[in-house]
Amino acid sequence: MSTIDLAATPGDLRALAEQSNAWPFEQAKAIVARLKKKPKDEVLFETGYGPSGLPHIGTFGEVARTTMVRHAFRVLTEDKIKTRLLAFSDDMDGLRKVPDNVPNKEMLEQYLGKPLTTVPDPFGTHPSFGAHNNARLRAFLDTFGFDYEFASATDYYKSGKFDATLLRMLERLESVMTIMLPSLREERAASYSPFLPICPRTGMVLYVPIIEHDVKAGTISYDDPETKERVTLPVTGGHCKLQWKPDWAMRWTALGVDYEMAGKDLIDSVKLSGKICAAIGGTPPEGFNYELFLDDKGQKISKSKGNGLTIDEWLRYASPESLSLFMYREPKSAKRLYFDVIPRNVDDYQQFLDGFSRQDAKQQLQNPVWHVHAGHPPVADMPVTFQLLLTLVSSSNAENAATLWGFIGRYRPGVTPQTHPKLDAMVGYAINYYRDFVAPTKKFREPTDNERVALQDLRDALSQLAPESSAEDIQNVVYEIGRREPFLDAVKKGKDGRPGVSLDWFNMLYQVLLGQEKGPRFGSFVAVYGVPNAVAMIDGALARSA
Repeated sequence: MSTIDLAATPGDLRALAEQSNAWPFEQAKAIVARLKKKPKDEVLFETGYGPSGLPHIGTFGEVARTTMVRHAFRVLTEDKIKTRLLAFSDDMDGLRKVPDNVPNKEMLEQYLGKPLTTVPDPFGTHPSFGAHNNARLRAFLDTFGFDYEFASATDYYKSGKFDATLLRMLERLESVMTIMLPSLREERAASYSPFLPICPRTGMVLYVPIIEHDVKAGTISYDDPETKERVTLPVTGGHCKLQWKPDWAMRWTALGVDYEMAGKDLIDSVKLSGKICAAIGGTPPEGFNYELFLDDKGQKISKSKGNGLTIDEWLRYASPESLSLFMYREPKSAKRLYFDVIPRNVDDYQQFLDGFSRQDAKQQLQNPVWHVHAGHPPVADMPVTFQLLLTLVSSSNAENAATLWGFIGRYRPGVTPQTHPKLDAMVGYAINYYRDFVAPTKKFREPTDNERVALQDLRDALSQLAPESSAEDIQNVVYEIGRREPFLDAVKKGKDGRPGVSLDWFNMLYQVLLGQEKGPRFGSFVAVYGVPNAVAMIDGALARSA
């Protein structure tokens, strides 16, 4: 089959992309349609980040997915229209509560209500808590190689970049209130204002009724909740900020944002902000609502709770590419984002990469790795799977890379850490994953009498094989020994037409021999682990259960 020729013309690639229904292309087509109605020389993609807690994978996912749409748009327009990606941090928001996963929580208590960029950094490494969390986000985005510009709400408000739109918001305040008030509870509606003054006396973000506003002077007035004095402030220059839905609309208008996605929990907010955007003379961006990530208990992950996974945690156990694959897949389906999803995504990434070169050009544009790598996936060269590495660590208790490389080198002569650095990295990931998640839960099952007989037969059959037997030859022996009750599968037929072997046989091998529920193809495992080692492992299991 043909593959996408890197020397193909942009027009050839565009023609293929126009036929593709991969979700990044579907999203990019909506932006192309938008430009036909209202042409412009530059398209702005935006992602938002609330730095009230440490960055989590959901934040990364939004940048990764938006980057995929941006690349798809560039392909559809043959890169003739300039694009930018703005990662915008709402760091002028007031600190509403102290996150659970930070040090010095007592210190933070006294700064509740103040803009995040004026709250001291509990970690003691940056000028403010907002600056610390911004830096954590940027550090990963930079490490991953995203092409983006970082924007701080504090900088944009104080520099005057939003002034013209803030004055327009003030001018059309009645229209904005008409949109917002029906969405609020009666009690909150009575005191609601889109403008939140920054108290000159305390520095706090105030949620207070606005008593007066002067469009010509560009000011609002409120009564200080403590001193009861009337205070008048300009809405410009960082003296005020907006409540977040009007703020979102103001930003879309002021910056001319063309595309921004958001979580499913923000569907109503997107609609309200879109109406406000139109009311102040802007055009709401294109975008879609992705499903939420869930922790191991099925709860939405949260920056402040610190549940689910952090970016750093995923990268302790797996590659950035596997994380990007997780983000690419089914963005409109809710997914568990916990440690146990990592092995599958590591190995699925390799399978997609392995298959890429065998696909025709149209299929390649549907392959997730094309989007993960912005159209230029690397050559596949991973001799073993992550699941196999995990099983090797588990079977040998090999908690050091040298022991694992001993197995790999025998199985694939010439493969070394120097020739395969990505595999070397995966060896490290597997050791970390085993130590943290497999070893603490490892529990061997006692075999039944029938299973003991089958294991003894398997041990005897394997001992008759040559040490250098292929994975396929070993798998055939394992399969044949398992062709007995209670492991027969009448539905699945073997190549010879006889009853097949159920997964119960292979699951039993892993539960009894390795103390884990599942594993890779058993023949492949024995080929890497070594036939004599596998025989010794069965002997050990039989001795334990004698």
